[in-house]
Formats: sequence, C-alpha cells, structure tokens
Amino acid sequence: MKSSHFPHRALRPLATVVAAASLAVALSACAPLLVGGAVVGTVMVASDRRSSGAQIDDQAIELKSMNRIRDAFNEQRVHVNVTSYNRMVLLTGEVGSEDDKQRVERIVAGVDNVRSIVNDLAVMGVSSLTSRSNDVILGGKVKATLVDARDIQAQAVKVISERGTVYLMGRVTEREAKRAAELARSVSGVAKVVTVFELITEEELARLQPNRPSPTGAAPSQ
Repeated sequence: MKSSHFPHRALRPLATVVAAASLAVALSACAPLLVGGAVVGTVMVASDRRSSGAQIDDQAIELKSMNRIRDAFNEQRVHVNVTSYNRMVLLTGEVGSEDDKQRVERIVAGVDNVRSIVNDLAVMGVSSLTSRSNDVILGGKVKATLVDARDIQAQAVKVISERGTVYLMGRVTEREAKRAAELARSVSGVAKVVTVFELITEEELARLQPNRPSPTGAAPSQ
C-alpha cells in the first residue's frame, strides 16, 4: 500500500454519473447525518483485480460501517464516506472533533474483514451540498481522463473526490500508480491527489490478467 499526502466520447457517461450522484446528494439534504456521496468510479466486476470474495466483503464492509456510524451519531451532523477496496478502508468527509474522528475509526475497525484503515476525516464543519456536487463533477472529470488515457486501465482505479482532494484506490503496479496520479493532477480543479493504492508487481498483474496486452506509450516514471 502506498499513500501520499473531455473528449466527446466521455461526455455522456460522465453526465449520467453526475446526475445520479447529484440526486443522491439532494435526497440526503434533509438528513442531519450524511454518510456516503461524492464517490465516483465503480469498478466493473469483469475486469476487477479483486477476488469475488473480496468484492463481496467490500460491499458488506461499506454497508455495515455506514449503518453503525448512523446508529452511533444519531442526530449529530457529520459527513462520512466509507470506501472499501480489497478490505482496505478509506474514511473521508468531515466530523466535529478529533474524538469523533477516532470514534468513527473504531466503529469501522470493529466491522468483520477490515484489514486496514486510512482515516482522512477532517475536523471541521460539514461541507455544503454545493461543495459535494462540485466534488462529484471533479471526480467524474478525473475518471473520464483515466478512461481516455491509452496507457492505463481506468477500471482498475477507484476515484473518490472530497473538497477538491482526489483519492485514488486500487490494486495497481508502481507504473500504473504514478501514471494515474499524474493524470489526476492534470485535471483542472484538483487541489491535491492522495494515492491509497495496494501495489502489485508487473508479474502479479500478468498472472491476474494473462490476456492483457503490453502497455504502449506509457509515460516514464517521474
């Protein structure tokens, strides 16, 4: 794991993602507790680099974590995103105090099959609906940029956007990690890129995807 502190054809799918996510934000406007939202980039099962068991576990981890956070915070205003990839959990959003931040982490740590947690919750006021809508659009632009690139498999990278910071998750090689971060940084409006990747070797990738063509035109490592 490594952490660090539109072409025309992309317009239609991006519009669909933005519309759906914006609706989700709107529907949660009346709820004092906001869990989820501002998450773009679902990995397709057919090209997923996780095992089927890991994919099921990730879905369960996210659902159970969100339910337990809702129960724990009741009417308090917090905004928490729980994203699990290969049983590694990323926490983003806003909470009211450092104690709340640690409380959320303890709650998620108690969920079955969680193997690690990256807690990047900010201690601050809850972000506005406008801010979260902007994050949806920004995450969509980053995903579209990855899709348009010819030297990286966009399906292998999950994109989460929060207050202008873009988080990248997935099981990728060092070459892919550097290229994905480079592409994300090139998108206008991205203030910071944080990589929460699980690094694998090129040999491991070849075993995972034996029919994968060799990358062409890959940018040299920076």
